[in-house]
Amino acid sequence: MTAMPHCRPAPAGQAGTARLLVTCQDRSGIVAAVSGFLHRRGVNIIHSDQHSTDPEGGRFFMRQEFYYSGLEGCLDELVADFGREVAAEYKMDWRLVLAGRKKRMAVLVSRLDHGLMDLLWRVGRGELPAEIPLVISNHADLRAAVESFGVAFHHVHVPEAADAPRGRGLSLPEERMLELLTNAPGGAIDLVVLARYMRILSPAFVKRFPQRIINIHHSFLPAFEGADPYRRASERGVKLIGATAHYVTGRLDKGPIIEQDVIRVSHRHRLDELKILGRDIERQVLSRAVRWHLEDRVLVDGNKTIVFA
Repeated sequence: MTAMPHCRPAPAGQAGTARLLVTCQDRSGIVAAVSGFLHRRGVNIIHSDQHSTDPEGGRFFMRQEFYYSGLEGCLDELVADFGREVAAEYKMDWRLVLAGRKKRMAVLVSRLDHGLMDLLWRVGRGELPAEIPLVISNHADLRAAVESFGVAFHHVHVPEAADAPRGRGLSLPEERMLELLTNAPGGAIDLVVLARYMRILSPAFVKRFPQRIINIHHSFLPAFEGADPYRRASERGVKLIGATAHYVTGRLDKGPIIEQDVIRVSHRHRLDELKILGRDIERQVLSRAVRWHLEDRVLVDGNKTIVFA
């Protein structure tokens, strides 16, 4: 097939724009095959990024954004043709998604609200292309703040680690959280963000959302683990404060890193000032990581990421 004559007009508010994400073994001709396929169908490529880990036998990564009037009406046809004519030849892991569809994001939080409130504010202002239909917390403290944004708040009590049941499956609180995420009004959740959610998720829960759970934490790990890391960092006279956002895997805080940043500090900063600076950089790092995921700019390569930002 070389054209898409049967495309229906796009519904109002959709721009006919899509994103193609490709991962495969690197070899000659991939870019030409993809671009040629789109060109033969009259598609206009408006943005393209690519990266190879090694030109001889490495892994190849591509993100293309393209426009076609009425694309939404023939997306299934385009997907089927690309899979048969291009993806099969190059043994690609790939996906094609509509750029105009906002992803549905749930936020898990405990008591620290800086990351949560920043995400709610950015979504409300239209700075992040997402919807937040619900927030889940293991404490009830933030209910009023969340509901002031018109977002549903659910309190799911999670026992302290010493009291939590052991097992390979979902815990009872995780079963309740999964029920809320699966049956959220408007459809299932695309992305889960841990905005300082101070409980460990089981591998069984994480497997339900592969590469779709983002966590944020300070970058003092592993030097200053546990409670009150800023106090111990201050006592050591650290010169940098940072934050790390990463995908969650079954290995605690060892998933593929999406974004990191640091800020310099000195002996002049008091403990309370260090905490303020730490919260600020966590907000920035988290919002960037979430934005890049929402805009389909992150491709996972083993335990690291390729970020076309």
